[in-house]
Amino acid sequence: MMQKLNGKVAIVTGATSGIGEATAYALASEGAVVAITGRRVERLEQVKNKIVETGGVAITVCGDVQNEQDAVRMVEEAYSHSGRLDILVNNAGVMLLGPILDASTEDWRRMINTNLLGLMYTTHAALKYMVKMESGHIVNISSTAGRTVRASAGVYNATKWGVGAFSEALRQEVHGKNIRVTIIEPGLVETELRDHITHESTKSAINKMADEIRQLKSEDIANSIVYALKQPDHVNVNEILIRPTDQLL
Repeated sequence: MMQKLNGKVAIVTGATSGIGEATAYALASEGAVVAITGRRVERLEQVKNKIVETGGVAITVCGDVQNEQDAVRMVEEAYSHSGRLDILVNNAGVMLLGPILDASTEDWRRMINTNLLGLMYTTHAALKYMVKMESGHIVNISSTAGRTVRASAGVYNATKWGVGAFSEALRQEVHGKNIRVTIIEPGLVETELRDHITHESTKSAINKMADEIRQLKSEDIANSIVYALKQPDHVNVNEILIRPTDQLL
């Protein structure tokens, strides 16, 4: 029997747009109390207001997962709201594609600090509460880039392969504590992620590829997250790989 999420407390990082925003709405509609985090205060308030208007419960916690102190504070504030923490969705991420030779190394640092270290910081902070409760579910958003390497995506690939390795090691460490770990690996999704690519020819190429297929919607990914979360306690959906029907690799 599928579990209900009523009364569970969930943190969603990067909840100001795209997959994070859609996930926040989906979890709230399932009865979860959702702590939405991100850097854009106005957007956080807009997402919160939309959740509240539809009868859900949400709190906003502004911060940047790249900063370990921010990551810890966001988790602590979410826990202190209800004295529990059941779900962590590590969604915050950037995709700054470009060839290695011409790369901005600042783009590299942003990807590593957000996609990998930020995810690790929030996970580390959340684990102590989940271990105390002897339950919890951590969902890490990766990508097909964590399985398939492409030119002009080397560092992004490295961060997403790192997410996969970290997630599996974590699963092995916490499975005996009734804590589940799921990794979600989307293909091309219609979000603003590509808008931030600084290498213009790479940006043009991936936008052209995206325009030629029926892309996934953020809600498709949110639905897969809800599916994994609602499984009975004895079921851990370890991985969900989800591509557009039209996407080859």
